[in-house]
Amino acid sequence: MTLTVYQVTVPVFIRMLNNLAGILEKAAEHCTTRKIDPAALIHARLYPDMFDLARQVQVACDHARNGAARLAGLEAPDMEKTEQTFAELKERIRKTVAFLETFRPEQFEGAETREVTIKRGETTVTYDGLDYLLNRVLPNFYFHVTTAYDILRHNGVELGKRDYLGR
Repeated sequence: MTLTVYQVTVPVFIRMLNNLAGILEKAAEHCTTRKIDPAALIHARLYPDMFDLARQVQVACDHARNGAARLAGLEAPDMEKTEQTFAELKERIRKTVAFLETFRPEQFEGAETREVTIKRGETTVTYDGLDYLLNRVLPNFYFHVTTAYDILRHNGVELGKRDYLGR
């Protein structure tokens, strides 16, 4: 059996982002039940120099969207980072999943060796597709999804491993 780049990106991103949307739903319910201002959780962070929950969700979506697009040899549409509510964060996830659902396996043929160039300010970094996938896209995606989960769990939202992994 051969594992494809498509199989380890698009379906994985969609599943985890849908799980993250479910986690955000539980957080919103937690706020309602306990009469907590949702902004307290949306702007919570694990440490002062880390991104808050909203930014963790935004960046997880960005890594999924940009990673899949670059590996397919395309450009992803930009999404501004303006979400300030659970509903807006879930909508960002929904839009990201909808974009991911447009991809087809054949778009990823040759992605392992496809050159991926990322420009950040004055710096340009070039990866081959497999290196980009394994050492940048997947670790960053999981880091931000996990950190979002951890922020909420740390703040008392009743979450468990099943919420993270899905059913």
